[in-house]
Amino acid sequence: MGGASLTELSFPQNDFLEPLFTASKSSDLKETLEILIAIAKTDDGRADLASKNILPVVLQLITHLLNDPFDHEYLSLSLRLMRNLCAGEVANQKSFIQLNGVGIFLTVLRSKKVASSEPDHGIIRMGLQVLANVSLAGKEHQQAIWGGLFHDELYMLAKVRSQGTCDPLCMIIYACCDGSPELVLQLCGNQGLPIVVEIIRTASLVGFGEEWLKLLLSRICLEDIYFPQLFSRIYSVCSYCENGEEISLSSNPFFTEQAYLLNIVSEILNERLKEITILNDFALCIFGIFKKSVEAFEFGSRAESRLPTGFAVIDVLGYSLTILRDICANNGGVGKEDLVDVVDSLLSSGLLDLLLCLLRDLEPPKIIRKAMNQAGNQEATTSYFPKVCPYKGFRRDLVAVIGNCAYRRKHVQDDIRQKNGMLLMLQQCVTDEDNPFLREWGIWSMRNLLEGNSENQQAVAELELQGSVDMPELAGLGLKVEVDQNTRSAKLVNIS
Repeated sequence: MGGASLTELSFPQNDFLEPLFTASKSSDLKETLEILIAIAKTDDGRADLASKNILPVVLQLITHLLNDPFDHEYLSLSLRLMRNLCAGEVANQKSFIQLNGVGIFLTVLRSKKVASSEPDHGIIRMGLQVLANVSLAGKEHQQAIWGGLFHDELYMLAKVRSQGTCDPLCMIIYACCDGSPELVLQLCGNQGLPIVVEIIRTASLVGFGEEWLKLLLSRICLEDIYFPQLFSRIYSVCSYCENGEEISLSSNPFFTEQAYLLNIVSEILNERLKEITILNDFALCIFGIFKKSVEAFEFGSRAESRLPTGFAVIDVLGYSLTILRDICANNGGVGKEDLVDVVDSLLSSGLLDLLLCLLRDLEPPKIIRKAMNQAGNQEATTSYFPKVCPYKGFRRDLVAVIGNCAYRRKHVQDDIRQKNGMLLMLQQCVTDEDNPFLREWGIWSMRNLLEGNSENQQAVAELELQGSVDMPELAGLGLKVEVDQNTRSAKLVNIS
């Protein structure tokens, strides 16, 4: 609906708008709001308008517009002005709280049918942006906003399936909870977790444009202890249809929202690899999820795409594996004795055994299958390697985790040799169209297995002398195992 004239708005008294007209040097309300919006885009403009006490007038205007049938354009302009006024201007932010701005904006949000099937996304977005700007002002402002929104309002807002509303909502929640363990505890409790679940569901459907969702999930899942609870809560919430009927859990070992959460957490961990200290409970939880996904998937369908595949169980399998890859990379090296325990904990729980078992059970890379077929070993390629990669890159990710685990960990190097894994790992040093960068990860892994380990070097030398690693696919890539004639040590090198 278009804007109405000032007389159509039927304010009880129009003189309360005089400060706006004076500040804008205009007598037309629409033009006045547009001029003030432009002025409030700058720090100096906001400070000047604060000195003229403009914010209380705008709050009063918004209150009147909520009860007017011709409100939409003027309300939208008023909210844009309020958003700009509260963007970093302390005086305006303080005035907003003192004048019950939170309560007024809760009325704005409720009036725009937040809980209905057709909410006004534009008005809701601007209302949330105002609260988001105010939430950055400090603890007093954050507590006032949290007290007004938690729990019912946040839950209703989280169910609005719009990227435009999801971003500022995440900003508000993150700003309120950051530095406040008490509010994090509320958010990750029985009442709060459904809010986060609905935010994840919204983001999985419409995406997100800003980094606030990642910051929020980093705070909950990686910097604190609540990932297991959140992952489980998604399962319990999503096991019911929108109409409340329960879905058969046996046919849904994982849900799309769980795969989406793992995807985002994987991205966060990869981006902040050197910043985040991995918690042992988080690592073990991820490994537990990986094992469950392995058990749930039959490995009978050849990969048709990379992650995400659109199949929840495959995506959970893949993203949990990439998280394990980065966990093991994050905890490698010298001088991190307090972190090495996380990887050792994973190894003690059977990580290496499972990875080697999966790698052995997979059919060989395509180039090796081709060589085996040419040698008349068609039966071997079909009878002894029944499993195929569920997504493009699965073999590479298995090799990457093993390689990261072996980095400067002699007990892992020895364990792989004792489990007859040296030849298996050498066979991964090839190009594979279904596993981009497999060759690079294979070489990295062999480098880690051979570094500082004379027993492993000797084992590879013996494999070469026996002809076991005299594979044309390695030579075709310009690679060979070089053996020192005096020490009998070996390493993988370029022929050139």
